Amino acid sequence: MLLLRCPLPVLLLLLPLGSRPQKLPTRDEELFQMQIRDKAFFHDSSVIPDGAEISSYLFRDTPKRYFFVVEEDNTPLAVTVTPCDAPLEWKLSVQELPEEASGEGSGDPEPLEQQKQQITNEEGTELFSYKGNDVEYFVSSSSPSGLYQLDLLSTEKDTHFKVYATTTPESDQPYPELPYDPRIDVTSLGRTTVTLAWKPSPTASLLRQPIQYCIVINKEHNFKSLCAVEAKLSSDDAFMMAPKPGLDFSPFDFAHFGFPADSNSGKERGFLKSSKFGRQTPPKPRVDLHRVCIGNKNIFTVSDLKPDTQYYFDMFAVNTDTNMSTAYVGTFARTKEEAKQKTVELKDGKVTDVFIKRKGAKFLRFAPVSSHQKVTFSVHSCLDAVQIQVRRDGKLLLSQSVEGVRQFQLRGKAKAKYLIRLKGSKKGASMLKILATTRPNKQSFPSLPEDTRIKAFDKLRTCSSVTVAWLGTQERNKFCIYKREVDDNYNEEQKKREQNQCLGPDTRKKSEKVLCKYFHSQNIQKAVTTETIRGLQPGKSYLLDVYVIGHGGHSVKYQSKLVKTRKFC
Repeated sequence: MLLLRCPLPVLLLLLPLGSRPQKLPTRDEELFQMQIRDKAFFHDSSVIPDGAEISSYLFRDTPKRYFFVVEEDNTPLAVTVTPCDAPLEWKLSVQELPEEASGEGSGDPEPLEQQKQQITNEEGTELFSYKGNDVEYFVSSSSPSGLYQLDLLSTEKDTHFKVYATTTPESDQPYPELPYDPRIDVTSLGRTTVTLAWKPSPTASLLRQPIQYCIVINKEHNFKSLCAVEAKLSSDDAFMMAPKPGLDFSPFDFAHFGFPADSNSGKERGFLKSSKFGRQTPPKPRVDLHRVCIGNKNIFTVSDLKPDTQYYFDMFAVNTDTNMSTAYVGTFARTKEEAKQKTVELKDGKVTDVFIKRKGAKFLRFAPVSSHQKVTFSVHSCLDAVQIQVRRDGKLLLSQSVEGVRQFQLRGKAKAKYLIRLKGSKKGASMLKILATTRPNKQSFPSLPEDTRIKAFDKLRTCSSVTVAWLGTQERNKFCIYKREVDDNYNEEQKKREQNQCLGPDTRKKSEKVLCKYFHSQNIQKAVTTETIRGLQPGKSYLLDVYVIGHGGHSVKYQSKLVKTRKFC
């Protein structure tokens, strides 16, 4: 009254490994329990144990047959077949056992081949058949005694599958039970988040068995089993590296199929380099699929998703004792679109102020009213670097990172429209000024040297003055220098917070102004100027700022410099 509750001689009957005569024996429970604990006993055998899930594989277009024995009539029977990464065709049928094989057996034993032919030459009665990639079941409350055979075939590709069979389905219940409503509900939907909820498995809530829930997220399709997910997550196609049917297998080879390998037997048979005779394919690219197990919670928020993107969500209840799982009915949802960005229109020759949130972006549009040969974009990043992209009628012309002041001159085109995308810093909010013009001589921002630091001369420092120098350019510009007394504990972090280059002299107190002067040099190597700031207090710290002011009145601040006068002279 069980499926293969029988010792090793049945295996010898079904797989002819010798010439010793055999009869189908009755159950030896102690031997069976010993064998079921030794998982290697069933590896690549044709025997299905009672009450244990086996994992195996199929080569494409190569059928595989499994056997088990039900010894008594009116025995409950349940068979579950789980395809992993390809649809399967499978059929369950039964044959009557020879009379000589029932009970304890009597009379003279028949030769092995004669017994085998008596059983396997008959077609048997088909009980159930299925074709597809669903987890499918055969359940009967009263099955006849006989030799049952399970035939499986994969016509698409080499594939994994799992089989579970039992003659005590009421008491076993290895798979978590689904609730009366096995659907996953989408309770909240955002641009980058989706919140899911589901009803708990009765196996956890009523039977108090250890259940955890695993969520699978991907962009392609729903999955019908957890082993299908595991097959998809595999970085290499293990089946393509398997030996062809008929070749001699070693336990080492079974490591490719998820079977534990016996390292000693691999060495004995000399197959430690077995991958060299397998079928080779380049590794698969990583799939965009994520799995997360969340314990026994029945609500979860998936985050870090992409806006306006469709995702598929699957939920699996996993019995942590048996590691067997049941799939809820999967769902899908599309995240919300990004908020529509308002496009700012740029006017020819006019400076526009732009504020961008941290990690945010802004879109600007420039549509010259007249034909033009060139267009110039001047960008002044007030704080950290920003990313700028310029497209003309959809074609990408420019993609650059901008820090400080940068100018880009692009070839024009009649009736062209330019779309500018500005992306802010990851560190914090960004501020910048931008000017677009078709007139090359219309420059509102002053030109800057590559190095905008202020240098202080320590040897020229006194109790009441400091001497500093900075670089200029070949263009004649106005430079203004300002000073501000600060505390002795003023540090670089405070100075960094005040490094907004877009704040001009008009934001400073008149008492902080030292002087303004015009300066330039045709020889760029000599474009340097010095200045001594007097009237300072002994032993005090000062923050010095230099502003360069362009012809259009817009200013750019050099990097601030912290100096300190001598305390004793």
